[in-house]
Amino acid sequence: MNIVIMVAQLILGLSILVVLHELGHFLAARAFGIRVEKFYLFFDAWNFKLFSFKIGETEYGMGWLPLGGYVKIAGMIDESMDKEQLSKPVEPWEFRAKPAWQRLIVMIGGVTVNLVLGILVFAFILLQYEKEYLPISQVNKDGVYASVAGTDAGFKTGDKIIAINGEEIVRFKDVQSLRNLFGSVYSVERDGQKLDVTISDDFYKTEAKSVRNRFLDASNFAPIIDSVIPGFPAQKAGLLKKDHLLTLNGTPISSYGAFRDSIIARAGDTVRLAVLRDGDTTILKIANDSMGFIGITAKIPYTGEKYTVGSALRFGFNDAMDMLVINVKGLGKVFSGKEKATESIQGPIGIARIYGSQWVWSKFWYITGLLSLVLAFMNILPIPALDGGHVVFLFWEIITGKKPSDKFLEYAQIVGMVILFGIMAFAFGNDILKLFR
Repeated sequence: MNIVIMVAQLILGLSILVVLHELGHFLAARAFGIRVEKFYLFFDAWNFKLFSFKIGETEYGMGWLPLGGYVKIAGMIDESMDKEQLSKPVEPWEFRAKPAWQRLIVMIGGVTVNLVLGILVFAFILLQYEKEYLPISQVNKDGVYASVAGTDAGFKTGDKIIAINGEEIVRFKDVQSLRNLFGSVYSVERDGQKLDVTISDDFYKTEAKSVRNRFLDASNFAPIIDSVIPGFPAQKAGLLKKDHLLTLNGTPISSYGAFRDSIIARAGDTVRLAVLRDGDTTILKIANDSMGFIGITAKIPYTGEKYTVGSALRFGFNDAMDMLVINVKGLGKVFSGKEKATESIQGPIGIARIYGSQWVWSKFWYITGLLSLVLAFMNILPIPALDGGHVVFLFWEIITGKKPSDKFLEYAQIVGMVILFGIMAFAFGNDILKLFR
């Protein structure tokens, strides 16, 4: 059943992305009067299809090979490699008969839709699931809590974050953005003075080692218990709601973040905890579990702010651009040799595992939105057979006034398809090897 759920999420997510991507090409082509002969989800390789129907001049259908989808635009050299059509005289409703600027818009239509879709999905997640955000102004009342990784990077507990890379911060969430882990400059206020803390471009490797908390978080507040989870060590030891944690093994507890890190560091040990309860100090012994999770939540003294449609769209755009930049930088590190392709590139099996064996809609939409951005980025790469390859040739035509010959475009398409099949084969093989490992 778990595998069925993973596969179902993968197919649904990719189907949404592929159909909307091809719809972008379709709508742009039809807007300029270009005939679209086929609109297919999945490939009807060797002309075998699951079903099809025709409306007007376009055949709609579903192929059997789930490696994407396509629209067959009349008069265009594409993956169908239809040479017969190109040998006939140019018709006014063909792609090749239109000005270069119109053909350019048709080619970027799919990428544009995927980019917009990614932004809208991230905005939808903020409105539907997150609902509110923690303003940086609230956290700056006490300053951030810096974990070991944060301290090593140059931060200090109590720092107030003012800006990142010169941009003022509104949400505390943006302080923890993965984008910042690939190199950034934090402007902070410390002890009344302003200074900069520079994050190296490989800090993401250090942050990846953090299990429970990020390098900076919003836990630099008084360690007062808000709730005790039944069945965990805290309840068994007698901890109660509103207990104020004072010391751990005799060491004063300065904040909830400090307590959390200290209790994790003593996973599996029995610790002595002094708490302030109803004006009196009580000493309790806690048999800490092997993961350092004792089963309490803290009373958070900060007030969140609800997302509006406007703020969700604005922050959704920021979140989408963050994820796009992360993927661009990550791919750059693969090409530069700083990261292994085997650890960074995922095929369908890897993506299905990321979706997971449980259908959680918030996670489904997050991954689908992320894949939409990745699909937009990958498709705009200047590789023949991808949208980006066509865009390069069209820009060449616009700048020089010379259109590449059909024969050249045909050979370029073949080269591009060989490259793509090679990448796909690598991704599939890498997924299979990971399963055996």
